[in-house]
Amino acid sequence: MAILGIESVTFGVSDVALCSRFWSDFGLQPVSATAERATFEVASGSRVIVMNADDPQLPPRRFEGNGVRLTVWGVDTLANLEALVAKIAVDTQVERDADGSAFFEAPDGQHLGLRVWNKRTVISCPDPVNAPDNIKRMNQHRQWRHRAIPKTINHVVYFSPDYVASYEWYRDRLGFRYSDHNKGVGIFARADGTFEHHSIFWVNSDLPFAPDGYGFMHIAFGVDDVDELMLGANIMEKRGWKNESMNASGGLSRHRISSALYYYVDNPNGGEAEYHADTDYLDDNWVPRAWDFKFGSLLWSSNTPPIFRGDDIPWDMTFDPDERSFEPYRKGSSAPRDPRLDTITEKDEHAI
Repeated sequence: MAILGIESVTFGVSDVALCSRFWSDFGLQPVSATAERATFEVASGSRVIVMNADDPQLPPRRFEGNGVRLTVWGVDTLANLEALVAKIAVDTQVERDADGSAFFEAPDGQHLGLRVWNKRTVISCPDPVNAPDNIKRMNQHRQWRHRAIPKTINHVVYFSPDYVASYEWYRDRLGFRYSDHNKGVGIFARADGTFEHHSIFWVNSDLPFAPDGYGFMHIAFGVDDVDELMLGANIMEKRGWKNESMNASGGLSRHRISSALYYYVDNPNGGEAEYHADTDYLDDNWVPRAWDFKFGSLLWSSNTPPIFRGDDIPWDMTFDPDERSFEPYRKGSSAPRDPRLDTITEKDEHAI
């Protein structure tokens, strides 16, 4: 075990006060705040840091507008951190802080860090679920929640100009595990010290809705159950935060590939913030799968986009432990591209 998950994400933003209010409403715990910088955390100890976009302490911009400028992955021991740094430093410049933290730039443009992290144990209390003739909660009322309180940062999502190469760099240098491949769309992978279905997802920048190159897409936070997810959605809507950027697939839905319930909110910090519940959990016995992009989109949705409806959805999922499904989607590959991918629009993006 080495990387335990996301220790912190740092956003560069144009309005620190507005972006800080968003995270307070979303349910994160404030730690500190000034006019130029604010810090929030969740129960696991993961932090969200909001800084003025022009702050010279931030890494250089790699995309327009607000978004994550630095992702720091938490490592369990100093020995494991040094072993990871040795792999990275072979062909990548690494800078060190006084506390031993390491900072570098991945080939796809992500600014990353590694830091020894004492990740806190999270206590979750989801209610047992009743079903006809399958009673798990007898003479017991469900707990009544007052707000959503995210406990973990489950994953981050980035657009990549070469999503296969992005994954392979994380695999070879940071020890990430391959979870699943949504063919032509992106690759899901998890850090070796985590069990959530994925810690990161790289989305193909060649898709019609994507930016022309590297960019930040969204960040997902783990909550206990569907009740907490719905409550968070209702509170965010009541306080004026929208989810208009994905209105064709908006609302409460469930991903097919990871089984996770989700609700996205437009995030003034950049991209979207996601409430995330009931995801699949994996270990190294998991066998990765390759999915047709239509079949791998939604198990159900409150408003499924037309491209993912109809009788022509191919039942196409194959086991892919050898990563053979990657070849047609490598940059410069001579293998034929799936022309259906050209029909995906920005309104379809969160259905995949």
